[in-house]
Amino acid sequence: RGLKGAGRARAAAGGMEAAELRVGFVGAGRMAGGLARGLLRAGTGKGGAGRGSLPHRETWGHGDSPESGCRTTHCNLEVLQESTLVFLATKPHILPGVLQEIRPAVGSHHIVVSLVAGVTLQTLQRLLPAGTKVLRLMPNLPCVVQAGAMVFARGSGASDEEAALLKSLLSSCGLCEEVPESYINIHTGLSGSGVAYVYLFAEALAEGAVKMGMPGSLASRIAAQTLLGAAKMMLESGEHPAKLRGDVCTPGGTTIHALHQLEKGALRATVMNAVEAATNRARDMAKD
Repeated sequence: RGLKGAGRARAAAGGMEAAELRVGFVGAGRMAGGLARGLLRAGTGKGGAGRGSLPHRETWGHGDSPESGCRTTHCNLEVLQESTLVFLATKPHILPGVLQEIRPAVGSHHIVVSLVAGVTLQTLQRLLPAGTKVLRLMPNLPCVVQAGAMVFARGSGASDEEAALLKSLLSSCGLCEEVPESYINIHTGLSGSGVAYVYLFAEALAEGAVKMGMPGSLASRIAAQTLLGAAKMMLESGEHPAKLRGDVCTPGGTTIHALHQLEKGALRATVMNAVEAATNRARDMAKD
């Protein structure tokens, strides 16, 4: 079973305030919890109770607490009955059974958004009633701190209005872009899995400083702030990362000596290979 979360939210679509939404989750994975907590932290759920359908005895973050505005249940159908915008966040092998269960309750007023890896819009549309407003979303875990990177694609039943509504709602959780569905697997390799690459790099940065004599806790904080600052400069300047990298280098300075070592270690090619490997795995999952 999934996570049932119905929370009231207001979102601007096409410059107009949308009708009040009741947001629900079917699924209890980390991605669902991160996205839901990101929406709650952004204040999107104010004025209504969040709801999440949880399997068995699982707990989900802020579940059943008045502070969070989120309530949980073990009944997926309750999510459909109490929600307008429903996020599907189950494991891929569970989703067909869940869709069969909720199909009779899906109506023309529902917007269904799938977070399930490897399940295409074509499959979702086949398993849901004809004409269902369905979209496919791929977020990443930093949504929980309102710094996520998300892409989505829409099915044939979803209009510009639903796309604008979803983008507006999720803008509270970070960057959100509409893309062709073929980009979703690439986004998984770049950003969904990419968060782990960055953590590994941050760990290596900090360990290098520890090796040279800096305390580990301080080194980790400085490494994190360094990554945050570099990312912010990329986003705010709009410059190509190669240009920004060049700006840091001075002839014969510390940075160019360090970059030489990274190039000798094939950092660039290794990271490109990692993105390729994760993307190919995401594509393989869609074929299983």
